[in-house]
Amino acid sequence: MKKMNIIMVFNKEENKILMCKREKEPYKGKYNLIGGKVELGEDEVCAAYRELKEETGITKDDIKLTYFMNFEYKIDDFELEVFVGKLNKDIELVEEINKLYWFDKNANFFNIEKFAGEGNIGHILYKVEQCKNKIF
Repeated sequence: MKKMNIIMVFNKEENKILMCKREKEPYKGKYNLIGGKVELGEDEVCAAYRELKEETGITKDDIKLTYFMNFEYKIDDFELEVFVGKLNKDIELVEEINKLYWFDKNANFFNIEKFAGEGNIGHILYKVEQCKNKIF
């Protein structure tokens, strides 16, 4: 099964979410959460921290990630793992390929013209808000 991850990163005040603007397909030109491929045999949590560091410069010292949920697409033999974390300090972001942007957490992440994932980002945020005292 092919595995990918996405990471919902909140700033330390929990009022903004870090997004990247996709430079390639899928979702080219749309905003998406940070993430990438889980390598064969790689631990899921290690993969999330690796992708986060590669794409943003954020390290384990800057954030504690929680494995929050996953989406399993049986027909496509694909799993999307979702992690959530809040920065513990202000940091300077380091862009890899995609430009990075902070969005107010009250943005309409269900807007599929602007955001990747066919509304999944909005759904994830809704569930995070319901469970945030268990996460942070």
